[in-house]
Amino acid sequence: WCGGPQGGGGNVRLSVVSSPRRSWPGKVKTNFSVPATARKNKTMVTVVEEVDHLPIYDLDPKLEEFKDHFNYRIKRYLDQKCLIEKHEGGLEEFSKGYLKFGINTVDGATIYREWAPAAQEAQLIGEFNNWNGAKHKMEKDKFGIWSIKISHVNGKPAIPHNSKVKFRFRHGGGAWVDRIPAWIRYATFDASKFGAPYDGVHWDPPACERYVFKHPRPPKPDAPRIYEAHVGMSGEEPEVSTYREFADNVLPRIRANNYNTVQLMAIMEHSYYASFGYHVTNFFAVSSRSGTPEDLKYLVDKAHSLGLRVLMDVVHSHASNNVTDGLNGYDVGQNTHESYFHTGDRGYHKLWDSRLFNYANWEVLRFLLSNLRYWMDEFMFDGFRFDGVTSMLYHHHGINKGFTGNYKEYFSLDTDVDAIVYMMLANHLMHKLLPEATIVAEDVSGMPVLCRPVDEGGVGFDFRLAMAIPDRWIDYLKNKEDRKWSMSEIVQTLTNRRYTEKCIAYAESHDQSIVGDKTIAFLLMDKEMYTGMSDLQPASPTINRGIALQKMIHFITMALGGDGYLNFMGNEFGHPEWIDFPREGNNWSYDKCRRQWSLVDTDHLRYKYMNAFDQAMNALEEEFSFLSSSKQIVSDMNEKDKVIVFERGDLVFVFNFHPNKTYKGYKVGCDLPGKYRVALDSDALVFGGHGRVGHDVDHFTSPEGMPGVPETNFNNRPNSFKVLSPPRTCVAYYRVDEDREELRRGGAVASGKIVTEYIDVEATSGETISGGWKGSEKDDCGKKGMKFVFRSSDEDCK
Repeated sequence: WCGGPQGGGGNVRLSVVSSPRRSWPGKVKTNFSVPATARKNKTMVTVVEEVDHLPIYDLDPKLEEFKDHFNYRIKRYLDQKCLIEKHEGGLEEFSKGYLKFGINTVDGATIYREWAPAAQEAQLIGEFNNWNGAKHKMEKDKFGIWSIKISHVNGKPAIPHNSKVKFRFRHGGGAWVDRIPAWIRYATFDASKFGAPYDGVHWDPPACERYVFKHPRPPKPDAPRIYEAHVGMSGEEPEVSTYREFADNVLPRIRANNYNTVQLMAIMEHSYYASFGYHVTNFFAVSSRSGTPEDLKYLVDKAHSLGLRVLMDVVHSHASNNVTDGLNGYDVGQNTHESYFHTGDRGYHKLWDSRLFNYANWEVLRFLLSNLRYWMDEFMFDGFRFDGVTSMLYHHHGINKGFTGNYKEYFSLDTDVDAIVYMMLANHLMHKLLPEATIVAEDVSGMPVLCRPVDEGGVGFDFRLAMAIPDRWIDYLKNKEDRKWSMSEIVQTLTNRRYTEKCIAYAESHDQSIVGDKTIAFLLMDKEMYTGMSDLQPASPTINRGIALQKMIHFITMALGGDGYLNFMGNEFGHPEWIDFPREGNNWSYDKCRRQWSLVDTDHLRYKYMNAFDQAMNALEEEFSFLSSSKQIVSDMNEKDKVIVFERGDLVFVFNFHPNKTYKGYKVGCDLPGKYRVALDSDALVFGGHGRVGHDVDHFTSPEGMPGVPETNFNNRPNSFKVLSPPRTCVAYYRVDEDREELRRGGAVASGKIVTEYIDVEATSGETISGGWKGSEKDDCGKKGMKFVFRSSDEDCK
């Protein structure tokens, strides 16, 4: 039995019942018998009894106070899913809208369909009919869908591949308007004309010109290490780079730095380049500035060949208000049930100057769900980063709202249940189509259960971005002297996340570099980056501090901040300055809209040190998998010493943020007894450090207190060992397995794949120290080109 009002596709069309801003019903009759029901009844159409208990209540009993809210939105979700199953054959069939709408070839004819219920008359025009639609008038069905079937001519499509097309219609005011088809797969403009409008382009290349994928999707990693990138600004020249240039020139750099995932921004067509891709005009079209759909497929396939998964930045939170080029052109004053967007204030985002979707409309759901499937199926994307999720979650869109963590802020009349139901449907669909998909939510509010599975009562995302972390670092760098940094505040910011909901940690993304702000490296070193980065002269105190803190900030963010890690293109080597897209205010300059790879490629510049450390910390995670470990214990936050000590997975991390104090024989708590060695040392000369930590030292533990009695232990840890901790350094230690020790001694151990430029120094013999610390302040093997000890991942060498 399907609950809810009857209607939908097929012979009946409904506009999904939207959620008015009212109180939740006291009781909801639904049997959301969660994973078991999903397994036994794939359609999940049994909606007969009240949900008494959801798995999310076991994770967080406080959520049960808002049981009416969860029952209401679950019923809305199940009713909507049921209606789609009844009238469209299920979500999987429903999400194939791109094979029905837009321009498609079917049985010797070209068929074009467009949802435009407000139109009174409609025509298909283009180069194929000299922009005269008199002979290509369209017919409208009772659901507001216009269609036309054009037979092939001499066995060839009447609308040639790569020819321009538009949808012409007359609205209620009597005026005729030309619009780009909503489902168009390619759109271009005349670059020789300033402000030229876009044209829809029918993209249907012959088989010999279609790109054929050659490589399978890489397996889903336990923890994503994400490289956020913008193709257009990825080249060094002051121009827009192409998909193929990115694939051939940038992807190998990403792989060399041991990332396992690439997140691509600005893929969906956007007429205003300076919007960073977030004001989408054509949702099914690849951004033509960087090439064709086939070029983008080449990029994704090349990434897969390198073992890199590819996520796409998808923008379903709003749409460009551009009438000429975008979806907003279909809004001609009709009511909201006949539009992609809400009407009035609810349909307009006053800060973004953009339009807001009506997620309760049947055809809006088809459009957005099909959009996700299109990018996954046609371009082999491995998942998405959903932009602007906070705006979707609440009617107030997060504008002028501070979230304190009070649950009433999340589950109230301000909650947009229409949007939440859409995201639940989307996440359910994507994980059904591709179980190994990675779906990330950009949410600043911290809404509970956003990242729990749909069949538990959650919204279904895999990860959320830990957006408070970069804000903390920017605040410290701009407003606090180094001596006033709070170790406990840093730890609290890094660890303040919901239990069982995964986060992607990052010190800086594209947001922190946009014009008006600076990269972390530039905040640290500012104008001295123009004159003080040469290795042929001694480093100034500013440069020494900057490179040291750049490494520490990014490493502690990775190691303690979440269950995955993200870095924006170029920040791995401390890219200077900021990002500024060509616009009228900068005289349309591309100077700050590019990546200066020559800085890291020039051997005598210090950028190479920060890049090498980024490479090494990714390799360390690759080998030890500490991001996916549930073991995370902070044992020391010493405000006087400015030291943070914690364990993550099998590693012990020691961060000394003090500006000038070196601690000899510094006592560090740990879990397991045994012998510990340096796994990664930010002070190694190969990373631009001073080589003060001995890598040839074995650190043996001493027992602390009574086993099993934490209050008798050292910092609540049953064992300890002693280390040398120079100022502004971070060192990770690993425990040696004595029974299987087949490691070479000496050198800094940065486990994993390290590019050959940093593997050309012989390892030195080590010295075993019993009872704690011993080591010189001079690192005998901390020379340029220090040898990294490789360790295989097979069981014998663990």
